[in-house]
Amino acid sequence: MTAFNEVLARNTDQAPKVESASQTVAFSHYNHFSTILPIDPATGELVEGGALEQATRSFESLKAILESIDRELDDVVRITVLLTDIADLEAVNEAQKKFYGEYFPTRTVIAVQELQKGAKLAIEAVVSHGLGTIPNAPQADDLVKLARNTDRAPKCEVATQTVAFSHYNNISAQLGINPETGKLVEGGVEAEAKQALDNIKAILESVDAPFDDIVKITIFLKDLADLGAVDTVYSTFFPDSAIARAVAYVPARTVVEVADLPHGARVSVEAVVSHGDGTPPQAVEDRHGIVIWASNTDDAPRSELSTQTVAFSHYNNLSAQIGVDLEGKLVEGGVAAEAKQALEHIKAIVEHIDHKLADIVKINLYLTDLADLAAVEEVYGEYFPEGTPARRVVKVGKLAEGASVMIDAVVSNAEGTPRK
Repeated sequence: MTAFNEVLARNTDQAPKVESASQTVAFSHYNHFSTILPIDPATGELVEGGALEQATRSFESLKAILESIDRELDDVVRITVLLTDIADLEAVNEAQKKFYGEYFPTRTVIAVQELQKGAKLAIEAVVSHGLGTIPNAPQADDLVKLARNTDRAPKCEVATQTVAFSHYNNISAQLGINPETGKLVEGGVEAEAKQALDNIKAILESVDAPFDDIVKITIFLKDLADLGAVDTVYSTFFPDSAIARAVAYVPARTVVEVADLPHGARVSVEAVVSHGDGTPPQAVEDRHGIVIWASNTDDAPRSELSTQTVAFSHYNNLSAQIGVDLEGKLVEGGVAAEAKQALEHIKAIVEHIDHKLADIVKINLYLTDLADLAAVEEVYGEYFPEGTPARRVVKVGKLAEGASVMIDAVVSNAEGTPRK
């Protein structure tokens, strides 16, 4: 019997099945869920009605999956809401309130160009899993979830600013909203990016976490052309500390063009943060007692503003990959060739840190045309023949370098990262 956690993929008939993926993939103290479309599991069809009915069905399926793995709604630490019309967010909020009371998870909200099956909306979840995934050796399952808010950042009635569990903090995606006024700041996308990052910094400081504890950043933009302006601001935040500057540490990163964002914002920033202290009853460890391992390989494209993979504790967080060669030129041959190249980059990164593709727990597929999914699936099946990772598939706007597909991944890290 192994003493290490193992990837644990599971499905239930009480929720819609996911093509080429598992409904939930647990590793160590977290579960990663695939996108939950508003499909009636009995018929395999979208539920009738509008956004409220679809949101309600997605939350019912979330609850069913949780119950099938002996979890409950309060074990969710992050909800991602995917919409095709940002105006439907009000209906999602109404549905979410039916399922949640005093506690609300952290949340990311984006509008994308299209979802599978023609759905108006979908949800995803990251879920705490106190039992761990060491085969036949369940842990105590008594770790405490720490949900916290600060007045120094914008508050939301249906989301918590930060929820920590075990060795990770999950931060609600931040817009460029001034917490004092509750309104979007003026000054364009640069001002919004600065405010969003200031909000994240304020949330982290409120829980005694330094900014350089961030291991993964996802930037959602309404217009990819704004990335240069955002990067100008971004580079003033990372690296943050003298220690990070000495080693030129920057988090893993994904940049996605979306159809819309709440409040008419032009940029939204989501952060995943290491939590060296753990959550009780884990023993309080010295800050930074567990090491962040940032790693790059010459066998995949490099960037000055991101690290290819950042490991902390039992997870690796990868930067998104597109189908470019090592010189940054888009490969020829269409979307299938691009998908193969992107997956080859992911494979190279994963193997560089002595892991394998079977260690991946979540894949995010961003396509500029959902009709390309069939071609991508042919390639995808070569790399993931068991369909194990949980998965997101959405249509987005433009991708860097005119790419047709972009892929990022969350990877299990069985050996963990060492203490200093």
